[in-house]
Amino acid sequence: MHEDDEVSGRVTLAAVAKEAGVSMPTVSKVLNGRSDVSPTTRDRVERLLQDRGYRRRAQSAPRSPLVELVFHELESIWAMELIRGVEGVARRNGATVVLTESGTRHAPAPEWLDGVLRRRPLGVVLVFSLLPEDVKRRLRAAGIPFVVIDPAGDPDPDVPSVGSANWAGGLAATRHLTELGHERIAIVTGPEDMLCSLARLDGYRSAMAMAGLEPDPRLTRFGDFHVQGGFEHAMSLLEGPDRPTAVFAGSDLQALGVLEAARVKGLRVPEDLSVVGYDDVPLAQWSSPPLTTVHQPLKHMAEEATRMLLQPGDPGKAAQRIELATHLVVRQSTGRPAGA
Repeated sequence: MHEDDEVSGRVTLAAVAKEAGVSMPTVSKVLNGRSDVSPTTRDRVERLLQDRGYRRRAQSAPRSPLVELVFHELESIWAMELIRGVEGVARRNGATVVLTESGTRHAPAPEWLDGVLRRRPLGVVLVFSLLPEDVKRRLRAAGIPFVVIDPAGDPDPDVPSVGSANWAGGLAATRHLTELGHERIAIVTGPEDMLCSLARLDGYRSAMAMAGLEPDPRLTRFGDFHVQGGFEHAMSLLEGPDRPTAVFAGSDLQALGVLEAARVKGLRVPEDLSVVGYDDVPLAQWSSPPLTTVHQPLKHMAEEATRMLLQPGDPGKAAQRIELATHLVVRQSTGRPAGA
C-alpha cells in the first residue's frame, strides 16, 4: 500500500477497492448496506475494511434519530419491560425506537440486516444470545454501534452486552426452598441450548449441594419459558405419590403453568406445593397466590444497554460487559412443606 493511500493513519476506500479488485462505487454500496452486491464481493470488502481498521468519519454518514430494538419474539411478557427501558433513555436523547421481530431464537434473521443498514439508526439494541460474525462485521463496517441485552446467555466477548446474574438467581430461589425445609425440589428451567437455563440449573444444583441434598434427575426438566410448557412439565412431575413438594420454574410464565397444574391436580399452593418463578414480571404479583420469584432487572438492563449505545466512547476500547444483580422476592406461593 502506498503512502498516499493513507490519510491520518486511516486506510482509504480507494485502497480497499484496489485490494478487493472492485470499483469505488461497489465499496460505497457495501458501506451503505445496499443489497445489489454479491455476497462474495460484500464479504471480501467487509473483511478488508475490518482487517485494515477502517472507520468511517461520522460526518460522511448522516444518521436517522432512531434506536433499533430487535427481539426474536414480541409475545414474551418481559418484552414490554425491555421496551420501556430502551424507549425512556432513547426519548431523553432525542431518539425514537423502532421495533423489529426477527423470529429466530438466538440471532437476527439475515433479511433484517439489509433493512437496518438502509435505515442507518443511531444504534441497535439486540435481545439475542448470539451475533453472527457477518452481522457484527457489516454493522461495524457501516459504523452502526450495537449492544446486546442478554437475558438468554453470554454473547461473544467482543460484543458489548448487558446481562444479569443467572447463577445467583437460581441459587437464591433454591436456597429459599431448602431453608423452608423442602428436599424434593423440582426444576423446570429453559431450553437446554440457552446458557441462562444452564446457569439457573447450576445455581439450583449448588443450593441443593449446600443443603446436603442430592437432586433427583427425574425432577429436572428443560422447558421453553412459556406457560404451556410449564403446565405440561408440572402435570408430569406431579403424577404419583413421590411428587416434589416444591418447583422452581425458570420463568414466571412457566411458574404460572405450574400453578395451573397444581390447581388441576387438586393441590393447594403453598400448603401442598411451593412454587418459585423467575423474572418478576408485573403479572407475578397478581397470580393466585402472588408468586415468589427472582427479580431480574429487565427495565434496568434495557436502560443500561441504551446508555452504552448512545454515549460516545473510545472506538478502540474493548467491548464492555455489564452484569446486573438479581434478588429473591418472597410472596405467598412458598411455605414450609406439609408436616415440617
